[in-house]
Amino acid sequence: MIMENQLIVGLFLVLIGIVLFVVGLYFFKKRQLIADTPTSKIRSIAMGLVEICGQVIPIKERLFRSPFTDKECVYYQFTVEEYRSSGKNSQWVTVKKGEQRGLFYLKDESGKVLIDPTGAQIDARKDFEYQSGLGKDPPEQVIRFLAANNLSHDGFFGLNKTMRYRETIIVPDEPLYIMGTAGENSMKTEGTEDHVDSIMIQKGKYEKHYYISDKSEKQILSNLALSTYGVWGVGVAFIIGGAILFFGLV
Repeated sequence: MIMENQLIVGLFLVLIGIVLFVVGLYFFKKRQLIADTPTSKIRSIAMGLVEICGQVIPIKERLFRSPFTDKECVYYQFTVEEYRSSGKNSQWVTVKKGEQRGLFYLKDESGKVLIDPTGAQIDARKDFEYQSGLGKDPPEQVIRFLAANNLSHDGFFGLNKTMRYRETIIVPDEPLYIMGTAGENSMKTEGTEDHVDSIMIQKGKYEKHYYISDKSEKQILSNLALSTYGVWGVGVAFIIGGAILFFGLV
């Protein structure tokens, strides 16, 4: 029975290691794609997959107000979590989450181009993180948001629940790195500027890579390298450990 369990555990560890290796391969390929794709000036982008950098120029009617910090932004994502205990188990449970994405322009020294962030993987730092609990109320703006969404930070006897609030935003003038597909702007209307509004960066029909980040290309490549070799290292350790158990070397 012990030998049988050892074989099962060994096989399970090997399978986890293989999965981690595949995940690392995804990071590796993504890093190579970014490293091998030259950064284009916006004025000279060609149709197809492009890499551009610039500053966010908002479209007034597409601006949002972020829920927790009440800042003007072209994108926000938020989560509200509550720490819950059940018997011996305790965990963070998401009680509310959401996001808004709006069209905006990205501008460099050569010009600007319309960005439709629909379908993009957005990698941006959290602009707001706060945890409320016993003796620590959430900020007033968060309390108003909770009330508007039929949520409460109060628990039994009026004591604060342990809750966590997170918000990620992209604001006007923020520098961004974008890898996406330059294609025809299907939303173009008569009277718009030919070059500026005839092309739009969007998720390609056949191109799966669409990535928006507030980090520089150098930071992105560094982070992907760490992810790749970190995941591969753990994966190799699982495979070796699993093989040792599976073949009864211990």
